[in-house]
Amino acid sequence: MAKHDGGSASMADKILKHDTSSTATIVATDLDQLSVNTLRFLSVDAVQKVESGHPGLPLGAAPMAYVLWTRFLRHNPMNPLWFNRDRFVLSAGHGSALLYSLLHLSGYALPLEQLKRFRQWGSMTPGHPERGVTPGVEATTGPLGQGFGNGVGMAVAEAHLGARYNRPGFEVIDHFTYVIISDGDLMEGVASEAASLAGHLKLGKLICLYDDNRITLAASTELTFTEDRAARFAAYGWHTQSVSDGNDLPSIERALAAAREETGRPSLILVRTHIGFGSPKQDSFEAHGSPLGVEEVKKTKEKLGWPLEPKFLVPPEVERHLRRAVAAGAKAEAGYNELFSAYEKKFPAAACELRRLISGNLAEFWDADIPMFPADVKGMSTRAAAGKVETAFNSRVPELLGGSADLDPSTKTELKGAGDFESPERAEGDHQGSSGGGWSRAGRNIHFGVREHAMGAVLNGLAAHGGVLPFGATFLTFSDYMRPAIRLAALSRLHVVYVFTHDSIALGEDGPTHQPVEQLAGLRAVANLLVIRPGDANEAAAAWRVAVEARDRPVALVLSRQDVPTLDRRRFASAEGLRRGAYILSDAPKARPRLILIASGSEVGLIVASGQMLEERGIPVRLVSMPSWELFEAQTPEYRESVLPPAIRARLAVEAGVAQGWSRYIGDRGGALCVERFGASAPGATVLREYGFTVENVCARALALLDDHQ
Repeated sequence: MAKHDGGSASMADKILKHDTSSTATIVATDLDQLSVNTLRFLSVDAVQKVESGHPGLPLGAAPMAYVLWTRFLRHNPMNPLWFNRDRFVLSAGHGSALLYSLLHLSGYALPLEQLKRFRQWGSMTPGHPERGVTPGVEATTGPLGQGFGNGVGMAVAEAHLGARYNRPGFEVIDHFTYVIISDGDLMEGVASEAASLAGHLKLGKLICLYDDNRITLAASTELTFTEDRAARFAAYGWHTQSVSDGNDLPSIERALAAAREETGRPSLILVRTHIGFGSPKQDSFEAHGSPLGVEEVKKTKEKLGWPLEPKFLVPPEVERHLRRAVAAGAKAEAGYNELFSAYEKKFPAAACELRRLISGNLAEFWDADIPMFPADVKGMSTRAAAGKVETAFNSRVPELLGGSADLDPSTKTELKGAGDFESPERAEGDHQGSSGGGWSRAGRNIHFGVREHAMGAVLNGLAAHGGVLPFGATFLTFSDYMRPAIRLAALSRLHVVYVFTHDSIALGEDGPTHQPVEQLAGLRAVANLLVIRPGDANEAAAAWRVAVEARDRPVALVLSRQDVPTLDRRRFASAEGLRRGAYILSDAPKARPRLILIASGSEVGLIVASGQMLEERGIPVRLVSMPSWELFEAQTPEYRESVLPPAIRARLAVEAGVAQGWSRYIGDRGGALCVERFGASAPGATVLREYGFTVENVCARALALLDDHQ
């Protein structure tokens, strides 16, 4: 470890001049230790100033973070988005003050004033790290275990892109992913799923530093978490090491160096730390989630030899030392740019494609092969149609990368001919994946196994890494397993596509455990999540177009298992109306409509048949397909009123899910034919009939509405 050249004593003299307490002393003469304590007390002062936050982790974990950031992490503070940087995720997001201190001292565009505004309105230093708010924050973390899964996703993206674009002597994708995790992270089930997957995939460039302080928010882990964590991870296929003293900087450095050398397995370094180190609350849960208190901060500074004043002290030596990251980062990026320039000359096609993937732009004519589906009364399921659409464009969208939670045959999401993403040793065998393309890092089908929790978090990591367009598939009812990750994707504005099939009680015999009822409404409740439930094959094609083009938000495609009619678009409006969220499928041909029937998904075919029967009875009807509330709400008021005129108050919404939310579109005089209880085990057609999803019942409900409006 680098030692100070003697200047720390003079720094101590300078610091003491600011201190009015005769008891305060600086005992550290080592620049490393001075730097560690600077990180500690910037964090403590930030928390104490606003009387809100988590001081315990920064006090205990500052040494390991310091070693990582000054000895190993390759990054450029002047360009936080340099693509070949190492990724760092603070999965233990409650320790955000430590991350902000690291970013500030390393030279990111995060001024000290922002640390002083920790957790305040409009600041760049929110209570938990938020991607897009603070320069250098790679992932939004805080819900424990999610950041761990994000790290797995980032490591997958690095391995995949490296396998596809690196050439001998031209390692243009070559970086590590580092994650700091806590006891709480490892207790969460999502971390267990993600760790199992990472070990299976042998993600050797994923390194996790475990802040093993054995304290949670409410108690000691002796009450809840006494398993052998190293043995558990070894069983997952991880390389594990232990550092017995979290303040032993050389031991931490050696462990990190060994982890980097272990390329065949992901690494877990268990670092025995002490939460709230040096404070009166050390090794107590009281140090976890509350400010230390004025007197306790004073005692902590005295014990660790830090001046009481001024607050937010940054010794000049420390600033110069950590700001070396600016010059080092610029040099690293410049060297990389030279390498890429040479790569570009030798492999122009690969370089051009990689540049496009990094930019996030789509290839020209990417959707040229998407089919138009002919009218068909029997039709097909929207999951089958979406699968055909995905197959049609996947070769033109090589950034598409993903898979399902062991459900490819059912969700129809296999990328045919694109190969399977797997560990290198499996690539050497003669195994064949479901795609028939063999096993390799370059494969684009990820087999997540029965791990919806991890799949959601990994998808977020893939999207945050960049260069790929991730998708994941499962049954709609199991979107609940993924909900925390979906919410974080929406909060972070990550471009992730979710393919949720088996979308209603029409699933049939599998019964209420597998028949979603409230899930569609639950997804619609997530801010910035675009939910699309297409009504036929051509709407499914339009939905995939919207999903691929979305860029700054996640998209959920909600698809049927049962066949639905493919509408004759010579009689009905173009399926491109889906882009506006809701559109008029057809209108009464000779008179002003007296009634509006509205539906999404598989119920669109039902209102089409019902509208025909009502027209035969002389009742003029408007049919509206509403596949996406979010897209409809984004339209102008004029457009929305043209589809749903206020003057037509007799409106019936038909959807095989809960009615929650439909009142905004049907008004106080409308009605909703929906599902307000769990499903039942029986053939799908029987369940739909018993729940009232028939032409006869739709017409009866519609006529009752008209009677009410007489």
